[in-house]
Amino acid sequence: MAKARSRAAARKVKDKWKAKTWYNVLAPQAFDQVTVAETLADDPEKLKKRVSEVSLQDITNDFRKSHIKLYFEINEIEGTNAHTRFIGHTLTSDYLRRMIRRKRSKVDGIYDVRTRDGARVRIKPFATTDHRIQNSQKKVIRDIMKKTIADNARANTLSAFIKTIIDGKLGSEIYKNCKKIYPVKRVEIYKTHVISHPTTIIEEPTPPTPEKEPEEVKPTEAKEEIEEKSVEDTGEVKEEEMSSEPDKVDEAEETEELESTEEIEEESEEPEPIEEEETEVEEASEEEPVESEEIEEESVEEESEEEKEESLDEEPKEKDKKET
Repeated sequence: MAKARSRAAARKVKDKWKAKTWYNVLAPQAFDQVTVAETLADDPEKLKKRVSEVSLQDITNDFRKSHIKLYFEINEIEGTNAHTRFIGHTLTSDYLRRMIRRKRSKVDGIYDVRTRDGARVRIKPFATTDHRIQNSQKKVIRDIMKKTIADNARANTLSAFIKTIIDGKLGSEIYKNCKKIYPVKRVEIYKTHVISHPTTIIEEPTPPTPEKEPEEVKPTEAKEEIEEKSVEDTGEVKEEEMSSEPDKVDEAEETEELESTEEIEEESEEPEPIEEEETEVEEASEEEPVESEEIEEESVEEESEEEKEESLDEEPKEKDKKET
């Protein structure tokens, strides 16, 4: 009987993992609501006040910010999205060790300040120097740090104040003010903790949108507009001009045709003297062989006369020979 009861009890036990669902943990609006992590829960109310730790590198994809750790606390659930709020940040221990060396002074402090929207924040800054300094100088540097942090917090809301801390603007401002007393080497806000969240909601001023400059009218477009206006004003005059224009156009076309025909005739007449010269050259070449024939005939006649004379001279010689 005992075994049967245990088996029945085992059947009634449900798998707790199957009852749970996944929720996306989103960063605050100041960090663009990036998905920070994913978590399991069987009841959405159990997600509240859970804290997730994330590096600033995972949010901004900037490797230079990998030493900054942010802490977000879940305060609201919508569907499968869990919204968070900023509760503090720290710097990694290895990053702090690199800045602290022997024969140097470290000036640190803890200050509670209140922001413009009523939030209370605990700030822990520190400054390092190249050489050891006196306690009186440390005290003055601490006072400057406290005054600078309080003034900056009083002028900004919580989200804007945290942004100046993470970006390093507050540390650089403290560095400039402390440099007048002693040339400090580095100033960092190594830890923050939000004691109480804002009591009043103050909307941060949005940056003004740049007004669109009037588009420059191109000279061609301006001319077209002026011409259109002139056409509208003087429509009747244009119609008369358009009616008279076809006659002018026809006359112009006729004059162009006449000029073109005259030019063509002149061009056709120009090569004629060249043909005459060619014919003259041909006649001259034909006449030349005639003269050469006459010269040949004269030379032949002279030769025939010489032969006759020789034959006449030879006849009396032959007669004398016969007589002898």
